[in-house]
Parts: sequence; C-alpha cells; structure tokens
Amino acid sequence: MDRLTAMEVFVRVVETDSFSAAARQLRVGQPAVSKTIAQLEERLGVGLLLRSSRGLTPTEAGQHVYERAKRSIEEADEAELAARGAGAGLSGRLRFNAGVTLARLHIIPRLPLFLAAHPELTVEAILDDHNVDLIAEGIDVALQVGTLADSAMVARKIGQSRRLVLGTPSYFEKAGEPAAPAELADHQAVIYAHAAGGATWSFRSGTAEETVMLNDSVRITAAEGVREAVFAGLGLCVASEWMFQPDLDNGRVKQVMLAWTLPSLALWAAFPTGRRASAKARAFTAFVEDQLRQTNFAE
Repeated sequence: MDRLTAMEVFVRVVETDSFSAAARQLRVGQPAVSKTIAQLEERLGVGLLLRSSRGLTPTEAGQHVYERAKRSIEEADEAELAARGAGAGLSGRLRFNAGVTLARLHIIPRLPLFLAAHPELTVEAILDDHNVDLIAEGIDVALQVGTLADSAMVARKIGQSRRLVLGTPSYFEKAGEPAAPAELADHQAVIYAHAAGGATWSFRSGTAEETVMLNDSVRITAAEGVREAVFAGLGLCVASEWMFQPDLDNGRVKQVMLAWTLPSLALWAAFPTGRRASAKARAFTAFVEDQLRQTNFAE
C-alpha cells in the first residue's frame, strides 16, 4: 500500500465526512476507499474513524493522523509544484464555484486569458447562486458575494460592488423616477430573495438615513431571473452593479436615486477550511482580482 496515497484517502474521508463523497473526488469506487482505510487502520494498529448514523468522526488517534497527514500532503504538493517551476507549470484541473450571473458576465468571458497563461490547466466551473460545500464538492476556490456563510472559512476579500436602485427606461417612463427612499412606496419591485437585504433597505445621503420596505411584484431566488424580470418591466430592483453592469453601460437599464447610497457588496475568494490554498487556486484568485481591478470592482 502506498503510504501517501492511503493518507490522502483518509484525509478526503475526514473532510467530506463520507466514504462515497471521498470516492467521487478521488474518482475511484467506494469499496476501494473502504479497503484503503481498513488497511491503514490495520497498519497503524488503531481505529481511525467512529461510524454512526450521523456520519464519520475521527477518533483521538484519527484526528492526530489527519492533521499530520494533511500537512504532509500539502508539503508534497508544494514540493512537486516547486520542482515543476511553481506558477509557470500549473497543471491539472481547477474547480471553482461562483454565482451564475457573476460567472457569466465577469468570469467566463475572461477565462481564455487565464487558460492562455496556464495551458496545462483545465477548468471546471460549479455555478450556483447558493453556497455549496467546498470540501464535499472538491472546490479549489469559491467566489462568494456578500456575507460569508461560514465565519470560520478561509477567505480573502478581492472586490466590492455598489448596490443601486435601477430599472428599465420604459418602466420609469410609465411609473416615474423615485428621487428619495420614501417614493419607493409608489413602485413595484423585483426582489432578489437570495440576497442580503431582500425587501428592506437602509439608504444614506450625507447624515440622513432612511429605511424602507419595497413593495414586491415578484420574488426570485436566482440572479438570472431577477435580471429577466427587470427587463420585462415588472418593477425596479435593488441590485449590485455587478449584476447589471453591461446593461448600465448600454442603457438597457438606468440607475435612479443617485443622491442616496446603500451598503456595498463584497466579493470573497473562499478556500476549503483547514486546507492550504493550492497554487492553482491562488493563481486563479489573483487573476480574478486583477480583472476586477481593471473594471474598478477590485478591493
């Protein structure tokens, strides 16, 4: 039995809390994972995992093995990268997670530049407006907008976007343009139900602050749906500049209430907890941050 391979299998099992999830990440059968763990326990002479209906828990010995095994694997990965020439020799598969709209408008169109700089890499984009389990899904880096779901997550802020009140010119021709928060009561709104804030927003103008609740005509859980509802004239919306930036540029939507501001929205590069960010994840994060800087969205 290859000792380092067995340790990597054990680390994946602990981090995914599942034999089957670890098998999927490693692209092997579940029986092979179970056999490897059994052989490792036999070799070490101790039980490493406690199995129950609620999942898998490392024993005290298993926790010690996990921490040291993870460190050894990271060091082996770094040594391999160094031997290849570090960043210049990035290869393999990079799995990143991002919201559908953020990726469609700002990341995927720029991927050719990243792949041209790293031709030995392949990219797999896991697109979902809701947060995913980075470890279970084998994600190298996630681009998460807003407040991080897990406060213990290893993350770095790489950008921020203004929040705007906007709608189509035809909608405002019909309903009028609000100039102050109180006037929003006369409008119908498209609510992005997944975003922080929802229907309630606090606006500031100088030292003045006003909190209002929007009258929703429709609530939608995906940013792509919010965009289409706004284009259809169902109402105005409060959204990040990221979500509508190309449409603001070409006049398909317009911003109103320019004298009032809202809290900005942060973009984070998040990495699996307890795992050192890989060289390819760091390179991708730096690339995204650089691209955002060119569009004035960088931190």
